[in-house]
Parts: sequence; structure tokens; C-alpha cells
Amino acid sequence: MVRRPLGRTGLSISPIALGTTKLGRNTDVKYPFPFALPSDREVAALLDCARAAGVNLIDTAPAYGESERRLGRLIKGYRHEVVLCTKCGERYADGLSSYDFSARAIIASAEQSLRNLRTEYVDILLLHSDGRDLEILTQTDALSGLTRLKETGKIRAAGISAKTIDGVLEACHALEVVMAPFSQEETALAEALGEAHLRGMGVLAIKGLQSGYLQAGRAIDFVLCRPFIDALVVGTINPKHLAEAVAAAERVRGAV
Repeated sequence: MVRRPLGRTGLSISPIALGTTKLGRNTDVKYPFPFALPSDREVAALLDCARAAGVNLIDTAPAYGESERRLGRLIKGYRHEVVLCTKCGERYADGLSSYDFSARAIIASAEQSLRNLRTEYVDILLLHSDGRDLEILTQTDALSGLTRLKETGKIRAAGISAKTIDGVLEACHALEVVMAPFSQEETALAEALGEAHLRGMGVLAIKGLQSGYLQAGRAIDFVLCRPFIDALVVGTINPKHLAEAVAAAERVRGAV
């Protein structure tokens, strides 16, 4: 896949990113059908497929159960080829999410993620918003925590997984990456994401297939034809589905 610059981060990414919720968590998720967690062999096959297709951006989070730890074991041999994105601020345990956006918690979470992922740095660290985007960015010291992590070389770029217009626009003042839901069925953030992109932010779309409820090819076309979207995160444990997403992205590139 032809890489795209991710805003002003200096990172180059594939237009399809691999989302890894399903590698480590299958409870309290919004997919249309229940699923079993894949075996290590199945995860390795998925990662091999991603690598062969040129998918270099992998998205994970502490809230995705064992996802970070499994990735850490399996990508250690080619970590330098991967743009690794994880999150902070949310924990998931015993069927419940809890949130802490203090600088202390942000730093502790990032350091645990580094241990889980068996790496000295992550390329992108996002605040895993619970929907209170503006409050997190303006009424906590989360940004201070992200700044300290950048200063010590533990993260390369900082951002937020946002849910609101105000959150996306506020992020433009202090962060480099915004991740947000965007699809045929969910376009409310389009104008704000366009503004963020104009200001040099990297923009990552999630929920582009509405957790599997939309037809993949058409849904991917819709998202990636938008000039303000740098990449679409596709969450799957099926190599065939990932290959189909990559093929759809390649058709978009050929059409523009």
C-alpha cells in the first residue's frame, strides 16, 4: 500500500490500519456476532497478512484486554516496520471500564503499555476518551503527562480518540493526532475533522464499517475518498476481511 503522511507527525502510514480489539477482548463489544478470541497461530497469520499487504499501522489499547501483550510477543521481530498506536486513560477489568486522565495515570499507563508491547517507545499515544473530550483536555493535567512522555522519548506523537466536535477542535491546539468515528452513517464530525486536517493534524477514522454492519467496499470508499482522512482503522481477526479492505483502499487510490 502507498503510504500517506500522518499530519505533521513525520510518520508515514498505510490508509488501512489494523484495529486489534478482537485480539484480546470479546465482552461488552458492539459487533453483530459473538466471536471467540483467536489463537496465537491465528493472530500470527493475521499479522503476516497485514505485513504482506503493506499495512503498517496497528492500533491497540490497554482496554482491549490481552491485545497489547499478544502484539508485543508477535511483532518483536519486526517492531521497526510498524507504526504502533496505543491509548491511555481507560482500563477495562471485570466487565467494567474505569477512567483516569491525571498525568500520573497517563504516564503509568504508557509505561505499562511499553512493557506489554516489549518496546522502548510507541509511535502514537491517544487519550482514550469516555466522551468528555473537552473536560479531559482542559480540566485535567492529561496534556502534561503526554508532554512528559514525549520529552523522555517514550512516545513520538500524542493525540486523542475523540467523540465530540468540541473535542476535535480543542485537540488542534495541543495535539498532533485525532482519532474519531466517521462513516456513511456517522458524519457529524466531518467539518471538525476537516478543520483539524487543515491545521496539520493526523486524522484516523474508526467505526467506518459500523462494527461490521455496513457493506465493506462501499463503506471504505466513502471514508477514504474524504481528503481529511489519513487512514481508516479496520478491526478484524479474519485475514480475508483485511485483504478485502486493503483491496478496497487500493481501488480508492486508483480512482483519485
